[in-house]
Amino acid sequence: MMEGTVEEYMVKDVVSIPPQMTVKEAIDKMINSNFHGFPIAENGYLLGFVTAKELLRYTDRPNATMRQVMKHGTVCVVPSMKINDATRVLFRYGLRNLPVVDKDKKLVGIISNIDIVRSQIEKSRPSKVMNVKSFLETQNGLRIKVVNMDVPMKYVRPSQKDVYMDELIGRQYEIKRGLYEPLICIERRGGYLIVDGHHRAMAAYQLGLETFKAIVLVPNNLDVTLGLERTAERWGLHTLDDVNIIEGSKHPFIEVTTMLLPNEEPGNLNKRLEDFG
Repeated sequence: MMEGTVEEYMVKDVVSIPPQMTVKEAIDKMINSNFHGFPIAENGYLLGFVTAKELLRYTDRPNATMRQVMKHGTVCVVPSMKINDATRVLFRYGLRNLPVVDKDKKLVGIISNIDIVRSQIEKSRPSKVMNVKSFLETQNGLRIKVVNMDVPMKYVRPSQKDVYMDELIGRQYEIKRGLYEPLICIERRGGYLIVDGHHRAMAAYQLGLETFKAIVLVPNNLDVTLGLERTAERWGLHTLDDVNIIEGSKHPFIEVTTMLLPNEEPGNLNKRLEDFG
């Protein structure tokens, strides 16, 4: 698989601030956003970047403009840069965000640590897909091709009967932030059977998305009944509406990641994500 580029993962709808904005205005804007810093741009051209830490240095000068206090120039990348190289830049300079500029130094995007994480998650997906493909071919005497597509949520069929509410809300948060980790599905007659990604599918469904990205395994014979299909039938799973949502306990993933928060209740954690998202 070819390595991805910055252009594939960067956020193109960039929130920037003008150089005439004051320190107080920039602080207020940052407080009311989910960002830790802003590119400073004028007429589309990148001039610099200001972080929350840098703004703290100028709280005694609330009426000073960004042009007066900012460092001129900033570390940036170009859209064609390999994602692994952008990762090294972020790591070596200890940055959260990297502005992306074109050959004319115009601001065309921004790439963050979140985007880097997304690229690494997506990179690990092909090996899992090939393992599923190999297993299905061996067990069922099939030949399977792999297709990337957007599957209609109304034609997605689950093969897992339960999902956890806390993980569901966490997945909704990720989707809102742009982490569209694809489902793995098998094409069946009239629909797509989920192999991997039930929480993502349910999160997208509850958010009202009509389609979702998926890696679809397409068998050469759609009439062969698969083991997962028999399981779904036995549990009465035909649409995402048939999946049970567990509200009273934590998903094992949340249980581990909140082990140092003994008084953390799933509802409190969900509220925190909802407020931040």
